[in-house]
Amino acid sequence: MCGIVGVIGRANAAECLVDGLKRLEYRGYDSAGIATLVNGQIERRRAPGKIANLAAKVQAEPIGGTVGIGHTRWATHGVPTESNAHPHSNGRVAVVHNGIIENFQELRSELERKGHTFSSDTDTEVVVHLVTEYLDQGFKAEEAVFQALRRLDGAFALAIMIAARPDMLVGARKGPPMAVGYGKGEMYIGSDALALAPMTNRISYLEDGDWVIITPEGAVVRNQTGQQVERKIIKSSVTGALAGKGEYRHFMLKEIYEQPQALGDTLRTHYNPAAQSITLAEMPFDLKDIDRVTAVACGTAYYACLVAKYWIEMIAKVPVDVDVGSEFRYREPPLSKKGLGLFVSQSGETADTLVPLRYCKTQGQRILSVVNVPESTIARESDAILPTLAGPEIGVASTKAFTTQLMALACLAISFGKARGTIDSAAEARLSSALLTVPSRVADVLHLDASIRLIAEELAEARDVLYLGRGSSYPIALEGALKLKEISYIHAEGYAAGELKHGPIALIDEKVPVVVIAPSDFLFDKSLSNIEQVIARGGRVILISDEQGIKRAGRLASHSICMPTVDPFVVPIIATIPVQLLAYHTAVLRGTDVDQPRNLAKSVTVE
Repeated sequence: MCGIVGVIGRANAAECLVDGLKRLEYRGYDSAGIATLVNGQIERRRAPGKIANLAAKVQAEPIGGTVGIGHTRWATHGVPTESNAHPHSNGRVAVVHNGIIENFQELRSELERKGHTFSSDTDTEVVVHLVTEYLDQGFKAEEAVFQALRRLDGAFALAIMIAARPDMLVGARKGPPMAVGYGKGEMYIGSDALALAPMTNRISYLEDGDWVIITPEGAVVRNQTGQQVERKIIKSSVTGALAGKGEYRHFMLKEIYEQPQALGDTLRTHYNPAAQSITLAEMPFDLKDIDRVTAVACGTAYYACLVAKYWIEMIAKVPVDVDVGSEFRYREPPLSKKGLGLFVSQSGETADTLVPLRYCKTQGQRILSVVNVPESTIARESDAILPTLAGPEIGVASTKAFTTQLMALACLAISFGKARGTIDSAAEARLSSALLTVPSRVADVLHLDASIRLIAEELAEARDVLYLGRGSSYPIALEGALKLKEISYIHAEGYAAGELKHGPIALIDEKVPVVVIAPSDFLFDKSLSNIEQVIARGGRVILISDEQGIKRAGRLASHSICMPTVDPFVVPIIATIPVQLLAYHTAVLRGTDVDQPRNLAKSVTVE
């Protein structure tokens, strides 16, 4: 969601801050700002909208200083205006903040009674005045911050700058991530390693409840009780190169086209070419001992878990429960002591996934996570991880992160079946070989880009769209509908095709396109019946199938997208590409902000 960057001891801090914020654009935001210390005075530049607006303002009204903080904001309290943009300051203290201060209203009322005047509608500003209040009571700067942190309820990451102390910055974490970057005579704090990559690759991560005082010479980390603690400094693998769109119009299209490579890279981490089999990294538990899987994720990653449910249950014969993270966390379900908690997250920082992970640990579950950021909180708190090598994904709508999650989960399903003896060597070889073909088959689908764009011209005129799928294609119908509505703003819903007659069929008329994902497998006849039911009610069908399926459908479909013929095991990965391209081209035709759709954020680190 929001992004934080801070620097001390760096010449031209403002330029460094703006550059760091550009690297956090992928999180989604609606305003941005920076503050630096100049001759003991806090100078700010803030702007609603894109970082380009902030950069233009800084260029027109330059600010100096060697210490400063910056922020990209995704509104939670207060509309996205300049007055609500971070950093917030009263001239003595400046603060940037990710997350939500749950008791801000109570604190604000208390501070207003003591004479503090607020200038914004945000929850963040209470931190400014709370620290100031403790300074007024005679506390030293570090202690004033500590006292303020003890009063805050909620999930937050903070960077705090105090005008009277140009020799230090303070960072704090309770929930959302916070990284500390180590340089020579200069130090950094940021929401993640990507923001700090150009400045340093020596990174440490604060743990929950930690707060840190950074000076140009180093960092002192303390826990929530105030005791000094050590946090390991690692060499980050995140590249310092700022991601660019290259020849592509949008990051999303670039990332769609990067999927053959990302899928191949992910598979290579799990595929043993010598043995021609899937071999996962060594785990501190044996898959053959697992009697139940509890899979938890949010958004697109949740749909990846639904596909994994089909794969694991069919291949390994292990029951799989799939939950949305934000609902699982409220149920406190009973869990098997021999169970596996499976967590899927692109960022590895999703709050609604992290809380269930911690609950599962308390219940004695083994924890396995599929993540794209091996240094993330979810990765660090897991017993083992399955990495996805998608690389940085800048577009808010997940594309290559989703398909690489599917690739990793497919490898898990094969390993599960092998460990439990539910598949023989011949079946393992067939499934593994099918995965090996995926990168090239995805490249084949990308060659359909121009024809899919023509289909999107019709879809762009719709107000409502239905997506249907059966078996493992059902989650892809859900994903297709999600992609369309989140970037084109067209209302879309995905359904299990067998549910068509149980309600959704009432919506069918000539104005409602229906996208049907129906490979020519053992379920095709049932899907064909659904197509006929739609046609009989005047509906228009866009069929995504292979050559045999399209031939059998004849002229029933208004449009067809022909996927390559592949093993049914890998159809969900292949079928994802057409629904991504449909959504992308529809959004472009409608003129929406494809890479940063309204109201959405890349990484949701608060509830």
